[in-house]
Amino acid sequence: MSATTQLTKERVLESLSAVIEPEVLKPLTELKMILAVEIAEATVKVTAELLYPNAPYKDRLEEEIRAAVAGLPDVAEVEVIWHNRVRASGRGKADAEPIKGVKNTIAVASGKGGVGKSTVAVNLAVALARSGARVGLLDTDVYGPSIPLMMGETAKPAVTQMATPAGPKNMIVPLEAHGVKVMSIGFLLDPNKALIWRGPLVAQLINQFLNDVLWGELDYLVMDLPPGTGDVQLTLTQKIPIAGGVIVTTPQDVALADALKGLRMFEDVKTPVMGIVENMSGFVCPCCGERTDIFGEGGGKRLAAAQGVELLGQVPIEPAVRAGGDSGVPVVVGHPESETAKAFFLLAERVAAKLAKDAVERPRKATIKLMQAR
Repeated sequence: MSATTQLTKERVLESLSAVIEPEVLKPLTELKMILAVEIAEATVKVTAELLYPNAPYKDRLEEEIRAAVAGLPDVAEVEVIWHNRVRASGRGKADAEPIKGVKNTIAVASGKGGVGKSTVAVNLAVALARSGARVGLLDTDVYGPSIPLMMGETAKPAVTQMATPAGPKNMIVPLEAHGVKVMSIGFLLDPNKALIWRGPLVAQLINQFLNDVLWGELDYLVMDLPPGTGDVQLTLTQKIPIAGGVIVTTPQDVALADALKGLRMFEDVKTPVMGIVENMSGFVCPCCGERTDIFGEGGGKRLAAAQGVELLGQVPIEPAVRAGGDSGVPVVVGHPESETAKAFFLLAERVAAKLAKDAVERPRKATIKLMQAR
């Protein structure tokens, strides 16, 4: 190595400032995505992170990092080590109290039942977990909890005692299935008995799920909301900062009308909507692979365009989805190569990307707003 072109960390970082993150179009160095640079003789080891674990451009970004560093004089070898870190989006009501340890809370909702909202919530949560994120799934559908069956877990959660400034407190330990921490009232009640509770008791239960469950450190908490726009939705939006709502619909007009009501509810309570998922978007024949639009075509896309929100995904129907829901093995686990599973993985990617992009853009927007106020 020549004395005039000595390889330094500063020179490596300068070369990496030319590598742009594809989602937000800013240099990796500006986004603090380069965690460490180590130099040993002519070998440079770069430790970097993605804005979200399932980013599809990881390989391309690694090639660009290697090319930028390899272009420096005296570099013989470049190693790239990836580190996973999910950032908190910072979205949601500023006056709401976040759940301890949870970075991003995602509400999966629908204006009506029967559109596959729980199926979307389950597969979204498991797909996020399979990307390497720490994920929880909270079933808030008190009157019709289906998450225990769909996740294949029916045991009763343990209770542990924790020390708090106010004294000892009993905390519920969530169960774990398919790499996801799971909590549902279905774990606590007799599955053969109907729950007959008025609104105040339901709100009290939801508060307990938010405050008395030992979630630990989570990158994402996916909440499966009940159909409609009632007590549970209001309690959640008032108590915690929801990073974003995902509205589930089917393509037909009768479902779209109710999905619009769900979207309006989030807007009325100042909760951001990430977008719309069109579920049951065509039936894929398991024999010939032919697609049939049983419930119509393009309804979710039209609704998203009319309301100025993103169409996050179109999920087809396949028999494997029903089988997975009944057996407790979600389709993204049991049939990861199916068209439906691919749609769910793409949904998880888009949700994570939107939250990550917001996490790095909100501080900049807040600074600009402060400067304008001055």
